[in-house]
Amino acid sequence: MISQDGTREVKVVGTPIMQMRSVGGVYTTHEADAASVAGQNYSMVSEFILVGFSTFPQHLLPAFFLFYLLMYLFTLLGNLLIMATVWSEHSLHTPMYLFLCALSTSEILFTVAITPRMLVDMLSSHHSITFMDCATQMFFSFTFGFTHSFLLMIMGYDRYVAICHPLRYNMLMSTRTCARLVSWTWAGGSVMGMMVTLIVFHLTFCKSNVIHHFFCHVLSLLKLSCGNENSSVTLSVILVCVSALMGCLFLIVLSYIFIVAAILRIPSAEGRHKTFSTCVSHLTIVIVHYGFASIIYLKPKGPHSMDSNTLMATTYTVFTPFLSPIIFSLRNKELKNAIKKSFQRKFSPLSS
Repeated sequence: MISQDGTREVKVVGTPIMQMRSVGGVYTTHEADAASVAGQNYSMVSEFILVGFSTFPQHLLPAFFLFYLLMYLFTLLGNLLIMATVWSEHSLHTPMYLFLCALSTSEILFTVAITPRMLVDMLSSHHSITFMDCATQMFFSFTFGFTHSFLLMIMGYDRYVAICHPLRYNMLMSTRTCARLVSWTWAGGSVMGMMVTLIVFHLTFCKSNVIHHFFCHVLSLLKLSCGNENSSVTLSVILVCVSALMGCLFLIVLSYIFIVAAILRIPSAEGRHKTFSTCVSHLTIVIVHYGFASIIYLKPKGPHSMDSNTLMATTYTVFTPFLSPIIFSLRNKELKNAIKKSFQRKFSPLSS
C-alpha cells in the first residue's frame, strides 16, 4: 500500500506495519514500532524486496538486460544442443556422455531457477517476491547447484575408472550403475536443497525484508534473520554447504591424482597426450565452477560496493552456465565432430 508521503507499507503478520521508503528506486525498511522488536515480538514477513540491479543507473539497465538475455538463451540452446546430439548419435551412448547430458540438464534448470526472475526485475519497478516464492527459488537453486557439483564428482570418478582401470570399465560403469549414480546425484541435490531451505525459512525475519541481491540468496537472507539462534543457524548452513562442496572437490582432486600418476606411466608422449585430452573438458569445467564460486564466497571483506557485488554474483549464476556448453563443445573433439556431423545431416543432406 502506498501512502501519500511516498512510503510503501508492507503488513507483517503479528507485527507493526513496516514502512518501505523509496530512496533512489531502492526500498529501505523502517519499523513503525521498535518496542516490539526489543520485546522479542517477532513474526514472519509476508514478502521480500529484491534490490538486484535497481541501484544501477537506469539508462544502463536495457543494455544489461540484453546482455544477460543473450547469455541466458545461449546457455539454454547450447545445453539443449549437447543433449540432442548425444541422444541422436549412437557413438556417444557411453557413460561419460550420459553424465554430460545430466550435467546439461542441471545447468538448464539452475539457470531457469534464477535468471528469468533477474531479467524481469531489471525492467520492472515491482521487485517484491512472496515468502513462498523466495523459499521455492532457494530450494531449486540449491538442488540444481548441488546436483551439478555431485555430477562433476561422478564424472571425475568416470575418468578415473576409464584411465586407471580400463579393463574393468564396462563392468564398473555399466548402464545400470550409471543410471543409479545419476539418480543418487539428483536425490542428493534434492536433499541438500530441502535441508538448507527448511533451516533458513524456519528462522524469523524481523530486521528488514530487503534482500540485497537479485535472487533469494542464502547469505543475504540470513542477514535479515533475528533471534538467539541466528548465529548458530548461519554457521550450520555454511558448514553444511562448504562440507558438501569441499567433499566433492576433494574426491575430484583425488581422482586426478591417480589419473596423473597413471598417465605418467604411459611410455609415449603421444599416448600421454591422447589420454589426458579425454579429461581436459571436465577438468576445465571444474576449475571454472569452483574458481568463480571461490571468487564470490571467499573474497576478503572490504569496501565493495553493492553494484560490484551484484556483478560478481552473476559470474557464478549466469556466466558459468554460459561457459559450460562452449567448453564441452570446443574441448571435446568427439562431441565437436558429432555436432558437425549432425548439422551436416540436417542442413547439407546431399553432401552427407
